[in-house]
Amino acid sequence: MAAEAKPIGAQLGPRPNGPLPIVRFRHWGRWVSAVVIIGLLVALIVTLAEAQIDWRSVPDFVAYRVMLLGLVNTVLLAVVAQAVAIAIGVVIALMRRSANPVAATFARAYIWLFRGLPVLLQILIWYNLALVIPTITIPLPFGGYLLNEPTNVLVSAFTAALLGLALNESAYMAEIVRAGLNSVDSGQTEAAKSIGMSPAMTMRRVVLPQAMRVIIPPTGNDFVDMLKGTSIASVIGVTELLHAANNISSHNLLVMETLFAAAVWYMVVVTIAGFGQHWLERRFGGTERSAAAHAARALRAIPLTRSTRV
Repeated sequence: MAAEAKPIGAQLGPRPNGPLPIVRFRHWGRWVSAVVIIGLLVALIVTLAEAQIDWRSVPDFVAYRVMLLGLVNTVLLAVVAQAVAIAIGVVIALMRRSANPVAATFARAYIWLFRGLPVLLQILIWYNLALVIPTITIPLPFGGYLLNEPTNVLVSAFTAALLGLALNESAYMAEIVRAGLNSVDSGQTEAAKSIGMSPAMTMRRVVLPQAMRVIIPPTGNDFVDMLKGTSIASVIGVTELLHAANNISSHNLLVMETLFAAAVWYMVVVTIAGFGQHWLERRFGGTERSAAAHAARALRAIPLTRSTRV
């Protein structure tokens, strides 16, 4: 006699409408990768510990006066250059979107030029501007001069580095801002116009706040790159962190120790910039995250069974 067939529910174990069993996955790949990573870190630490580096002198170099001066110049150069780049980038992005063909063509040419030239080349061009333009002169309409100074006085090493970094970054910022503006649906602008908002108010109150969610992450990354990119200014004698490290090592010949001291300050300022970027992202994306968090909590509160429909 054939064995009596069991119901499907009895074969599966739990009832069809009962709660699903929770089965833990075996993440073997995680354990293997964790072991490999820890092994590599231990090997790196052992190698550095056995290297011919005077680690006890690194904290002293971190607090050297010339190193602190290099830190101030690095932060000042990066902040001012990024601020100028953002201001110019917003203007170029608006010109790029303009219906005026002359403005749009100028914006395209500006972006093409400053994105195409290496930033070091731009800094060297500004630093050697006095070779081709000895004097910078701005005449007044009724006689006299608003500005009449030698170029090498006006364009110092710090100014040349600032111009090179800011103008190079402004071309990238223009594309970042343009991408952010394009991410806002055109219906938002049409709705603002329908209630009588001017174009300037629409841009300030409607478009830019929404575009900031797209603009902030790449801008934060660019600012971190700007902090590190200020080291290029050392080639023209600007006393930033790398140049300060070279000045110290030229006297005591402890090259690696001074470079590690500069690396400590770079990591500090980059970490602070990362915290600032994270705060801005939360500030401008808080509403969407709050709605998503509420939806996620609501979904987690629903017991998942075989008959559940979400």
